[in-house]
Amino acid sequence: MRYVKPHFYDSFVCTAGDCPDTCCAGWQIMIDEESLERYENEPGEFGKILRNSIDWEEECFYQNNRRCAFLNDENLCDLYNALGPDALCDTCRMYPRHTEEYEGLRELSLSLSCPEAAKIILSCKEPVRFLEEETEEEDDFEEFDFMMFSQLEDTRDVLFAVLQDRSLPLTLRISVSEQLTESYQNCIEEGRQFDIDDLLRECERHQKEGSLSEFISKHLSEKGADAASLHQWNRQKKELQVLRGLERLRPEWNQILDGAEKWLYQENEETYKNICKEFHQMYGALSNYKEEWENVGEQLMMFFVYTYFCGAVYDDMVCSKMEMALFSIRWVQEFLIVRWLENGKTLSMKDVEEISWRYAREVEHSDNNLNTLEDWLFENYYLIH
Repeated sequence: MRYVKPHFYDSFVCTAGDCPDTCCAGWQIMIDEESLERYENEPGEFGKILRNSIDWEEECFYQNNRRCAFLNDENLCDLYNALGPDALCDTCRMYPRHTEEYEGLRELSLSLSCPEAAKIILSCKEPVRFLEEETEEEDDFEEFDFMMFSQLEDTRDVLFAVLQDRSLPLTLRISVSEQLTESYQNCIEEGRQFDIDDLLRECERHQKEGSLSEFISKHLSEKGADAASLHQWNRQKKELQVLRGLERLRPEWNQILDGAEKWLYQENEETYKNICKEFHQMYGALSNYKEEWENVGEQLMMFFVYTYFCGAVYDDMVCSKMEMALFSIRWVQEFLIVRWLENGKTLSMKDVEEISWRYAREVEHSDNNLNTLEDWLFENYYLIH
């Protein structure tokens, strides 16, 4: 078994009561079978409290006002205080550590939805490195497509190389990543899987020669060009409605969505463009913030691509994995523009971190939201091409 993790993975330490939010509210905390068995047999008065605080049918802790039954007023865990860290269920012990499982491989990451993890991810100034180790463990997945997974890993390596090429502007890196992934999806849809290796070598050659713009131009189909020409204003108004239609995990999220509607989409397209122009002049290529903002965008792209891209081995939806990353970065930025306006046109890294983890909590921690959004992106940004 191979285990892979980003180089900052082991630096995470929970800030407990000092956290600006809590991971013990807003969603169901599922309990693994081994922990359920322990809780069922826990002796004493606390054992009775414990058993009365569990929904045994759903196998999760009860909630009071959307807060775990054991979360006290100081945002600390009474179960932890009473029985120690070994008594925590798998969910509580592992979060924000996340694992993607493939045959013979486990990919570990930190969840962007945790404020401290978001701080670690977004404040990383160096290119992300991935550490690997092997164990004697073995497993066997039924009907696992090794050929496709190998191509996905190779493609992701090329994406990583492009996304972390700091000699290029981030906008170009993102455009190349989107076009490479769309071309990969075309190969799948047209039964040309054996062309994928040539596609990757071509992208690598253009990067080496400094001609990635030519790579984009060559592979941008007429339909792709039509899609790219869609007005940002109209596209993002539709995307906002998609976000509004997702399952709501935290009531605070409504305020963020309402803020986007109020500040960016209530007037007209010209007003929206002027707001974006002013924001990008302050935080764009001509400002002192360029390096910092390019780094934030790079780290967000690396996070989403590392976490989700190879999951396409299970559904063949390669393009939607990239579109999900692009959608996420697009909307984190939109909500940051709103925060910038609300703050009197100032913004801090704490704002960037907060908007990022709030977005991740709503989108990543609901399978329904992830699946709904991926399906919508695939239908609207790939199938229309």
